Amino acid sequence: MTRDWERLARAIEAARDAKGLTQVALAEAADVSESTVQNLESGATRKRTPSTLPKIEAALGWAPGSGLAVLAGGEPTSEAGSQGESRDLNTSDLPLRIVDELKNGGRLVDTAVIRLPTKGDVRMTVVVRGAPDASPEEIQQALEAWRRAERKLQNLPGDDEDEPRAAHEA
Repeated sequence: MTRDWERLARAIEAARDAKGLTQVALAEAADVSESTVQNLESGATRKRTPSTLPKIEAALGWAPGSGLAVLAGGEPTSEAGSQGESRDLNTSDLPLRIVDELKNGGRLVDTAVIRLPTKGDVRMTVVVRGAPDASPEEIQQALEAWRRAERKLQNLPGDDEDEPRAAHEA
């Protein structure tokens, strides 16, 4: 039985990109190492199927066995209601400038979901993109700039009842 490891690599990378995940974020979601994701996305031929493939499938929202189906020339199947799957994004719910930015915004640098300092479950989703023709150095610079901005966003003061209000007004 011939297995198409390059096909699986392309499918994993495409699904990861479609979800706006970096390799690190996918590794965290799947509870595997970053090198596991890198190795799968390399397309290198293997003698055995990695035992971590089901974790990757789940994190991508694929049904169990989808990785094997791709290796055999098929397509992954979406697992309805799985823990790792978010519902399909309805772009008509988003402003056109956001839809355009998501589709045409250049090379993906990173993504983040940041909980805002409010009562309840309020989150901000950030997609960081570099120029489409950016060099590796420019992407690295964009990533470093994003990391500085992310630290600032993560440390926004909350409106905690224990904090004196004047601390926020200064």
